[in-house]
Amino acid sequence: MSALLPKFPFSAVAGQASFKMALVLAAINPAIGGVLVSGPRGSAKSTLARGLADILPVEAHIQHPFVTLPLGASEEMLVGTLDLQQVLNEQQVAFCPGLLAKADGGVLYVDEVNLLPDTLVDLLLDVAASGVNCVERDGISHSHQSNFILLGTMNPDEGELRPQLQDRFGLAVELDNQYSIEERIEIVRLREAFDTSPQAFINNYAEQQQEITDGIAQARECLADVSCSDTLRKLIAERCYAANVDGLRADIVWYRAAIAHAAWQQRKCVTEADVLAVEELVLSHRRKPSSNKQPPMPPQTQKPFTRPPEPPGAASDQQKELPPETDKKPAGDWGSMAPVQQQTAEMSELSLPLRDGISSKVGFASWKSVVSKKLGAVMGGVNRGRQMSAKPDWFATLLANAGQWPPKTVRYRKAKTGKPVLHLVLLDTSASTLQNNLFSQAKAAILSIANQAYLDREQLTILGFGNEQVETLLPRVRAPKALREMLNGIPASGGTPLREVLLQANQYQQRLLRSMPELSIRTYLITDGKTTQSFDDVSLFGSTIVIDIEQSTVKRGKGKLIAEALRADYFSLPSICQPLAQ
Repeated sequence: MSALLPKFPFSAVAGQASFKMALVLAAINPAIGGVLVSGPRGSAKSTLARGLADILPVEAHIQHPFVTLPLGASEEMLVGTLDLQQVLNEQQVAFCPGLLAKADGGVLYVDEVNLLPDTLVDLLLDVAASGVNCVERDGISHSHQSNFILLGTMNPDEGELRPQLQDRFGLAVELDNQYSIEERIEIVRLREAFDTSPQAFINNYAEQQQEITDGIAQARECLADVSCSDTLRKLIAERCYAANVDGLRADIVWYRAAIAHAAWQQRKCVTEADVLAVEELVLSHRRKPSSNKQPPMPPQTQKPFTRPPEPPGAASDQQKELPPETDKKPAGDWGSMAPVQQQTAEMSELSLPLRDGISSKVGFASWKSVVSKKLGAVMGGVNRGRQMSAKPDWFATLLANAGQWPPKTVRYRKAKTGKPVLHLVLLDTSASTLQNNLFSQAKAAILSIANQAYLDREQLTILGFGNEQVETLLPRVRAPKALREMLNGIPASGGTPLREVLLQANQYQQRLLRSMPELSIRTYLITDGKTTQSFDDVSLFGSTIVIDIEQSTVKRGKGKLIAEALRADYFSLPSICQPLAQ
């Protein structure tokens, strides 16, 4: 019945010009790769997304499909499965199309795409890259075309989007819901008019809707005739280089978007205005901060199109003498110090003993095995158990019962026991960790954790807490690139907001577990324990280990007390790290 309900017209949405333009460009040239829109609740994300279907031109009397992928969809619902009805009626194995087949030639819409389970994300990535859905399951070997505009909306407060999927979106828009008083009044007035008489409201905007549809159709017709000069191609390449993007997908998408924008403006040649109009749409989700050591620029590059180098810091790594620490020194005094960086140290192994006295003698990987046995958790990869799930295997059931229905016996699928694993690192970036290169060694510990997580195909997130604030240093990723370089660029300064990072970690864990109940979370709190904050009422999900980086016979920090309060394992980091030569 939901398909029969009237939808708020695309042209009636107040504001959000960038999002409207991104949707129009994707409609003109689906090869752009779809649109990702990020913004808080109440910013018209879903309204505009669903309104796209009504402005797509009808071709050959066939309306382009607009298919919604629900978060609770199964793999069979997405890719397709066995058509049981035909098997029973005609005793023939037949394929029942899924959402990917239904979306071919149209739009596949995912609301809250950042909460989509990893299994469905992997399937989407494969099909989005190839345009073909290959199904090998339930006794079926079938493939079909699946070319669609991928349209996703997300609220960044509810978790990050996997980088692999994020890069598949050609264009991205970041919205906010900060409206002026006049805009608020107008939006409420429009919504009230629509709710009072939906059909009359839609009729009032029919002409504007048709103008957009006709404009898209005309732009599609002249798309192949639009040309782009080498000068503007060079401009695109230089700005992509300055934005430090991965690969060449940004260059290709930018070129296609500029062509589509020129066609939308009924121009046969791309102008600089077309290139600049789509710049943020292409780069906003791909732009990465420039590293301190950039490779040389390619020859004959114009300076106006390059990003100026960042000014050097007030002090180089490990060249600034830190004041001697005293028991009377209040934590707030550290805030007067300018942020200082320390290079990541080298670490040969990381042996992490547990509370019950069991310890690993050969490094981090062995510690993981001990923890896995101790906690009874599945760590890494896929544990192919032979337990049977509660999900029937209908194809095997039909074969076992010679086509009889109802069957006398039911066969079940094998249970999937592999669990996704997230390593959540909470890194103390307060100024007190700068003494004796402790911050350098804390970064080395993160590298050890990350290297093993990469080998086990597990995910990693890093939250930093220092200078009286908490920030996400690394979103949830599987294989972070140039992690050492990223860690080297993290400075330390200010006090230790330990309570704040624990509260934020708890909220972050809850969001993840709501979307992925089977997720196994391993939290590592890396700190020198020098804090006066209280956190007895804070708890974390999953397993936790406190890695105490303070190295002294008589510890001034509260590493052990923190571990006891969090019911975590405690580990004192030995001084086995050697800082890199400067």
